[in-house]
Amino acid sequence: MKWLTLISFIFLLSSARSRNLQRTARDAEHKSPIAHRFNDLKEETFKASALITISQYLQGCSFDVASQLVKDIVDLAHKCVANEDAPECSKSLPSIFLDEICQVDKLRDTYGDVADCCGKADPERNECFLSFKVQHPDFVPPYQRPAADEICNEYKDHRVQLLGHFIHSVARRNPFLHAPAILGLAAEYENALKGCCPESDIGACLDAKVQQLSVIKERAKKIDMNQQHGCRVLQKYGQRTFEASKLVRMSQKYPKAPLDGLVKMVHDVKDVYKECCEGDMVECVDDWSELVASLCSKQDVFSSKLKPCCELPAVERTKCIMEVDFDDKPDNLPSLAEKYVEDEQVCKGYELNHEEFLTEFVYQYARRHPEFSTQLVLRVAKGFETALDKCCKTDSPAECLRKAVEELKKHVKETEDLVKTNCELFNTHGEADFFKTIVARYTRKMPQVSTDTLYEIGKKMTGVAKKCCGLPEQKRMSCSEHFLSIIIEDMCKRQESSPINDQVSQCCNELYSSRRPCFTAMGVDTKYVPPPFDPMMFNFEAKMCDAPKPEREAGELKLLINLIKRKPQMTEEQENTVAGGFTSMMDKCCKQSDVDSCMGEE
Repeated sequence: MKWLTLISFIFLLSSARSRNLQRTARDAEHKSPIAHRFNDLKEETFKASALITISQYLQGCSFDVASQLVKDIVDLAHKCVANEDAPECSKSLPSIFLDEICQVDKLRDTYGDVADCCGKADPERNECFLSFKVQHPDFVPPYQRPAADEICNEYKDHRVQLLGHFIHSVARRNPFLHAPAILGLAAEYENALKGCCPESDIGACLDAKVQQLSVIKERAKKIDMNQQHGCRVLQKYGQRTFEASKLVRMSQKYPKAPLDGLVKMVHDVKDVYKECCEGDMVECVDDWSELVASLCSKQDVFSSKLKPCCELPAVERTKCIMEVDFDDKPDNLPSLAEKYVEDEQVCKGYELNHEEFLTEFVYQYARRHPEFSTQLVLRVAKGFETALDKCCKTDSPAECLRKAVEELKKHVKETEDLVKTNCELFNTHGEADFFKTIVARYTRKMPQVSTDTLYEIGKKMTGVAKKCCGLPEQKRMSCSEHFLSIIIEDMCKRQESSPINDQVSQCCNELYSSRRPCFTAMGVDTKYVPPPFDPMMFNFEAKMCDAPKPEREAGELKLLINLIKRKPQMTEEQENTVAGGFTSMMDKCCKQSDVDSCMGEE
């Protein structure tokens, strides 16, 4: 397969150039969607994208079964290219894939309840299949690289099959990862083989390459997390919120680009993202590739910083675009107050077309504030919209708006101070103290959550601090609020099936941009009734003495969580006493011959 012609497409949402993707109009130009995509992608790339689609829909299927299904779909593509009027050629690609899956022999016996989906009509059938996807399922082992003495011969003699096995394995373990990113990983894998197979010690070379590939895999995890979050925002909050968040990010990254170009790009990114989120990986690959090509063809309109990226080979180009810095703001941008507060026509402009007016405000505000998070810009825009609704009904709109703007400035300052305070805590007191503070804070907010889950939430939030607080100050807010939004979204998703408490329910029902401040402001759950004291939570075993340091630290934090669950009003001084007592006990008892007795006494 021509993997090196494929772009890795890593997190293109803030860096892809737009094209017009009005899906209805586009499909009307082609009698056969499958023939259209086959002609666009050519056979090998089409096959790879189809393999990803099948492997993600039907995670339990073997490579041989998936390959046969792909062959049937490719045969249909050939038939439709030859005659677009042939039967089945007018079907949408998702319908073609799902029809093929639903014809699998003994589908229910082999794959269980997913077979129920076949009884539904589209698009419910597709939504049903998506609901059965499982991230990193236990029944799918990680990819196993062939032995060093075999892999190069296999690559030389059976290249397509070797890379196909790799793609199949990655896709079925990561059913939400968009196909372009998987194809990028395959390209990196092939590069490693190309570099190592001429070497005398192939195994040592590949082991060294594995270190590089592990970095790529970590990047893929981050992409996967961002893509799932984007799909969730699109699904739960709708197109308006999704497009608004992308407009903020793109206005910050490309502040010299004209508004109409960015708005068009946002619409197109939403269209392509929707395809990817719905599991349509053939169209996902095709349309993302055109977005990147289009971005580079009009790079001067968007950012001068794209030029070096667009001169690189395809795989390197995408990574470069992803990582390129925000462009410099245009010089001498006028004060926003002139147009949006002091101008006598402000209410008239707002009343004529709310959406256009607010879209332009978001663009103008975001391009002036690349240091702000997407969510903060959206909160400011929402606050400004509320102020306009109120102030335009008064006799003095300008005076009313000035007061509203001052209130919005206070919120901006609060957000800046929060990031500063948390990063000072992390950078001054260290990771362990920060972890303990976060765990204690969130145990009080939602004590009903299990100890292990609270520990994991604290661990993730500490990871955000570790990731973001080492960045330059102007990048910290955007980084931290983005990743915190992902963590909060995960909590809210759990809340849907297992309600936690009224406070969490209220915050999860807030606007997308307002949930983080809601969780931050959340206090102790006053309706919570602590469980009775359980002496077993102090039942430490001798094996703790031999446990690695991280395991002992986890034990200490879980003890703290359990204590706060029973004593939510514990002071910070008491928490420190408990933590110190745990450390002293471990230091003392682990030196004794009868560790268990010592721990029981302590």
